[in-house]
Amino acid sequence: MNSIKKTARIAGLLYFIYIIASIIADLFGHFVFADASATVSHIMAHESLFRIGVVISLFSYVFFLLAAWYLYVLLKAVNKTIALLFLLLNLGGFVILVYSHLNLFSSLTLLSGADYLKVFQPDQLQAQATLFINLYKTGSTIAQIPFGVWLLPLGYLVFKSGFLPKILGILLIVDCFGLLIYVCQRFLLPGYAVIAYPCWAMGFIAEVSLTLWLLINGVKNQKPTLSDGQQ
Repeated sequence: MNSIKKTARIAGLLYFIYIIASIIADLFGHFVFADASATVSHIMAHESLFRIGVVISLFSYVFFLLAAWYLYVLLKAVNKTIALLFLLLNLGGFVILVYSHLNLFSSLTLLSGADYLKVFQPDQLQAQATLFINLYKTGSTIAQIPFGVWLLPLGYLVFKSGFLPKILGILLIVDCFGLLIYVCQRFLLPGYAVIAYPCWAMGFIAEVSLTLWLLINGVKNQKPTLSDGQQ
């Protein structure tokens, strides 16, 4: 039981670091909750801060992947196959997001003032940089598909575990559908961002609740409920 509690707290700590690092990354870089034109202006005015933000963002997703691994270690006793599924889904989202960060570095290069770029007019470079930032945002939205779906098996295993509160599992499952609704809104109804607001609120509640529970409480003093094939 002590080993399970330690694993739970490590997962919670890594998840917490990911959340905090993500917030700090956007405070420095202004590329998540700002529109593309605002990000371009920020790069031109504060290039060093933007660079720091992008690097922090990249490492934040490393912590997210590590948190998923420790959740896999924690929950594989419930059902190893389903635990492996949510780990692979998280890995898929990680790959998409890391690759999408290339667009941020591309926009940074376009606005760097390098000599070989002087053949372009400043407004042309800014337009291209805006394009790359929008491509990053598109890739980030696509990554929410595996990042959303991973919450379904994760929530199911949390619900069935017996050593984590069932309400956390329910919140994670609801968060799964909320993220998928957000993706559909971004691509099908881009002018109706208000649709996604409740989804983001639910996601914040679900994932922060899981993080704080793991970090502070660990797990209950109860054996996990094993799947039929593992009993």
